[in-house]
Amino acid sequence: MARRFDGSRLVVASHNAGKVREIRDLLRAFQVDVVSSADLDLPEPDETASTFSGNAAIKALAAAKASGLPALSDDSGLSVSALGGEPGIYSARWAGPEKDFAGAMRTVHERLGDHPDRSACFVCALCLAWPDGHTETFVGQVDGSICWPPRGDRGFGYDPFFVPDGDNRTFAEFVPEEKHAISHRARAFQQLVKACFD
Repeated sequence: MARRFDGSRLVVASHNAGKVREIRDLLRAFQVDVVSSADLDLPEPDETASTFSGNAAIKALAAAKASGLPALSDDSGLSVSALGGEPGIYSARWAGPEKDFAGAMRTVHERLGDHPDRSACFVCALCLAWPDGHTETFVGQVDGSICWPPRGDRGFGYDPFFVPDGDNRTFAEFVPEEKHAISHRARAFQQLVKACFD
């Protein structure tokens, strides 16, 4: 049985404004006061795990212990089949310290060259951690393909060149409500809500 969230304030363990905004939108229905690690000036821990779930736990536990509040973290990324799953857990690092995702998308495109397999997936691990060290983790995935050149200006990260299966638009061409309905983060979030919030 998963532990229930019964507080009124939650730290989103991220310094990524786009990610914080998306999680805040997803939590709006639960009347939770959401603050980010950046709001609280919490340091970003080193992500040393080899999986999305492991890195999500590192971030959530660090924020929960530093703030004394429950913390929710997200570790997510793009895995490209023809690149052996890269950039994967290193998706943010491929964008560098300047968070240059246009450059990261160009790197993926150049590494692929003329490879015919354009399949990819977005993976999201959400970890809810409490200051006592307890964690609950949920993983969501959405399959699709990458396109070139990137299109759309509504998303963030790798959204402008990821086309989910069953659609011909990139995630950056979706309105937020549409993306929230099917994204990897939404799928992990549905599991989180069912287990810890409903």
